[in-house]
Amino acid sequence: MKKLTKWFIATFAGMSILFSSCVDQIKFGDSFLEKAPDTGDMNQDTIFGKADYARAFLWKTYSKLYYGLATNWNDVDGKMNTGMFETLSDCWHSHNSWDGVNRKYYSGGYKASDEDDTSETRFNYKKENCWEAIRAAWMFVENVGRVPDMDDAEKVRLAAEAKVIVASRYFDLFRHYGGLPLVEKTYGVEAVYEIPRATAEETVNFMVRLLDEASGVLPWDLGADDTNWQGRFTKAAAMGLKCKILLFAASPLFNDNEPYCNENPQIAIDNKQAWFGGYNAEWWNRCWTACDDFFKELNKSGFYSLIQPESATPAAYRSAFNKAYFIRETNTELLISTRIIGKYNWDWWYYWGEWVTFGGYTPTLEYMQMFPMNDGKPFTDDYLKEGAQPFFYNNDYNQPNRDPRLYETMLVNGARYGDHAAEMWVGGRENISDSRLETGQGATGFRCYKFFKEGKGSLAGNYLEWPYLRLAEIYLIYAEACLQAKGDFSAAIANVNKVRARVGLGDLNACNPSKNLMTNKEALLEEILRERACELGLEDVRFFDMIRYKRDDLFKKPLHGLRIYRNDGGGDKPWSGTDGNAGEFPDKPSNFKYEVFALENIARSWWNNFSPKWYLAAFPPSEVNKEYGLTQNPGWN
Repeated sequence: MKKLTKWFIATFAGMSILFSSCVDQIKFGDSFLEKAPDTGDMNQDTIFGKADYARAFLWKTYSKLYYGLATNWNDVDGKMNTGMFETLSDCWHSHNSWDGVNRKYYSGGYKASDEDDTSETRFNYKKENCWEAIRAAWMFVENVGRVPDMDDAEKVRLAAEAKVIVASRYFDLFRHYGGLPLVEKTYGVEAVYEIPRATAEETVNFMVRLLDEASGVLPWDLGADDTNWQGRFTKAAAMGLKCKILLFAASPLFNDNEPYCNENPQIAIDNKQAWFGGYNAEWWNRCWTACDDFFKELNKSGFYSLIQPESATPAAYRSAFNKAYFIRETNTELLISTRIIGKYNWDWWYYWGEWVTFGGYTPTLEYMQMFPMNDGKPFTDDYLKEGAQPFFYNNDYNQPNRDPRLYETMLVNGARYGDHAAEMWVGGRENISDSRLETGQGATGFRCYKFFKEGKGSLAGNYLEWPYLRLAEIYLIYAEACLQAKGDFSAAIANVNKVRARVGLGDLNACNPSKNLMTNKEALLEEILRERACELGLEDVRFFDMIRYKRDDLFKKPLHGLRIYRNDGGGDKPWSGTDGNAGEFPDKPSNFKYEVFALENIARSWWNNFSPKWYLAAFPPSEVNKEYGLTQNPGWN
């Protein structure tokens, strides 16, 4: 028998699956296979001896997919001890001084040993259920063939779904670490195996191969089964994930003439595990081809489409955008979605709501400025002059003047909030006093609205989806690939326009006449990245966009908030009116002045001391020291 890894046994210790009938009393920990609900003791032979048990085992494996919101106090659900990746970007800021975002990242205190010692790092190599899901998926692939009461077609389909699980969990690791040990089967326990770290290219090709194999088997969509089986992987999901993986791979983080970091140790660079070794245009061609194949299949098979507004009104635009990321049922846009199962609803919305309330997810002024006006033209500083109307005409939520996505992403002054217009001015009900303006959920002059709405009470009774991959993102990936692979400015803009049109925004080029978007590649790329930030806010996009383009300029850029003051002398007390039945605001304040301020109370060390080594995380030293071939990423010792 080939050598089994010290790493494999140690890393999978938390997933109890029995390897074979000859060792099926050897357990790896507590898990579904220990004791299935209402069925008594079960081992591997029992699980794959009945179709219902085998299906239940795969559904349990689905529950180990990535879910992006912090929902509980544990290693996996805590997310940097209540953090989110986007608070490491220029779009969001965390004011939870005790979360991992502040203690490890903003402070500059993160070090390799933290991956062994805490659960506050951004994505721990051993603690995110990745390896448990991968091993369970391979166990299913290897054993589903012997299920006696399942037909061959279903066996092939479910095995393909399991392969997509493997690929998705590998991608979750890849975007944090680069090249990984490639596990292509389960292993026994009677020897020590060694699986060294693969190159970045080998890791990408491994994920793509699994997705290609799955795409050749899976149905394009769920069709009539959608109501009962929403969330299961399809051909569209596999093909879409391939586009996303290749976009990340083709970007300059790996695909450049210079490695992203020159600090020691350099062994991962020398071995091409954290770099491809140079720039190769073929990576962008592969991404473009994957996108082109996806849309050819979409045009042929249909079903998936962007959620469209029911009318050409601001309210309808907002509703369509909200449904696109928030609701799983009858959603034609979600290609891959995950959600928490096996918990009471109360858990996730209570904890998530508490952590947002503490100020853990506060939009920045820079993010607010990314959203264009409602005619599609860019936001300018003129809208922050005294008396200007940057959010609503006359502070009336019936008269929005910005991109509808803004109002579904962050709470701004004048937006509808319960029975009144949100009071984000200093002293208003949705803000806090001037002396405390730099702490709490309104610390930047804006609040989180996406995935939060009007607070935890407004989420009760719902299962909040995690939109792992939406069709809107595929359009934007295609736009970027058209630009990078083909230099096709028109096609790039056309794909962006499909996403903008859903919320009533005009043609990207026509709305930005001074930017020469039909000829200026850098300017158009910036617009694509901005559109990704606006469309996919808090969906794990902006932070990784900054990483894959090695945007140290954005990581170093000081961020700001916005203080809003009433010009009618009423800033010392909230406005007391409500809209009533007629939607009237007879005494509602509508004239304000604006003060931009730097976020200084909780500063980010990388503003002054940023190192590119932060682009990829450190592997736990305990794993590197096992000497099975896991090399450390550059800059971490």
